[in-house]
Amino acid sequence: MLTVGIGEWIVSKNPEDVIKTYALGSCVAVMIYDVKLAVGGMIHIALPEASIDIEKSKRQPGYFADTGLPLMIEEMKKLGCVRMSVRVKIAGGASVMDDRGFFDIGKRNLLAVKKILWKSSLGAVGEDTGGEISRTVSLRVCDGETILNSGQREWTI
Repeated sequence: MLTVGIGEWIVSKNPEDVIKTYALGSCVAVMIYDVKLAVGGMIHIALPEASIDIEKSKRQPGYFADTGLPLMIEEMKKLGCVRMSVRVKIAGGASVMDDRGFFDIGKRNLLAVKKILWKSSLGAVGEDTGGEISRTVSLRVCDGETILNSGQREWTI
């Protein structure tokens, strides 16, 4: 089990690996899987734009959608991943502890992620986002299956 912390990403080509991140509330996880090469990547994004905290973005670029996601995509390209054989899935972006939508961090994270994916000519084939639940997400590198958990419930996207 490879654990992705907040603001981190992991890319793996080891078929025995499972990449997992915990307790996505307003944070967003992006999973990218190359079906031909069996290479998987996952990032746990906390905030949409690095301009919120430039110093933190230098220390931990994965914390922000606009700095971390492009870096993970580049890392996957270096391993031979190509647009035509990758599948993208997105999870998280909930509205937790913000019932009046004052900050809308979850929605802002989702919009930032989709904008970056669009600029890379990538679109999500599966998504489980929004709502008010926290999600834990796992990506199996052997086959790209994405499994979500919340409370006692488990499902795939």
